[in-house]
Amino acid sequence: MSWLKPRPTKIAELLHGVAAHGYGTELKRANMKRSEEDMSETTEIIIPPAAGTEGIADLVRKMIVLLGENPDREGLRRTPERFEKALRFLTSGYRQDPDKLLNGAMFSVCYDEMVVVKDIEVYSLCEHHLLPFFGRCHVAYIPSKKVVGLSKIARLVNMFARRLQIQERLTSQIAQSIQEHLSPEGVGVIIEARHLCMVMRGVEKQNSMATTSAMLGAFKENKQTRDEFLSLISSQKS
Repeated sequence: MSWLKPRPTKIAELLHGVAAHGYGTELKRANMKRSEEDMSETTEIIIPPAAGTEGIADLVRKMIVLLGENPDREGLRRTPERFEKALRFLTSGYRQDPDKLLNGAMFSVCYDEMVVVKDIEVYSLCEHHLLPFFGRCHVAYIPSKKVVGLSKIARLVNMFARRLQIQERLTSQIAQSIQEHLSPEGVGVIIEARHLCMVMRGVEKQNSMATTSAMLGAFKENKQTRDEFLSLISSQKS
């Protein structure tokens, strides 16, 4: 009945080698390769706190106490862990690499007209109050020798948005990254967003909207190019 015996998987073989020989080089190498692959996508990467330090959940529990609440009551019992998980996702852009995100999806194409991806949803955290700001991002570029997969533009927006941000810097980072990796004739980025730090607190202006733009190359130097971009993102959806 030896044919019924399951064949060990590659991971099992690696673990057996570690136990037998007292080293984990192969396993570490496999884990590093998987980590590099995950870094290029939106996978959440959990970084444990250093030994002897408190984790985010521990600090949130203390904060709840300082606010005068009971962290052990039913509704708050798992809130510190949920908050930590959410915060790590909302700041996962720090653990992503634009080089790995874009380099695998750039293609040599003979095309020199404007490429526009508009109405990309943006959700970020204001670095001043750690409150959300959200809205739409419009990205355009004029290819020189290369184009990039359209979904990668949306992923690039997500990567920079999932950090502690201000809208002005977010707009500039998206434009600069596309310019550096594609070397196009020009890049234009516009973000329209509502900031809860001025909607639900402070001046409490519920209908306020902030608009920022970053124009590079032909978009900055040529008014006709800028006007075409603004016309395309303003056109009604069919």
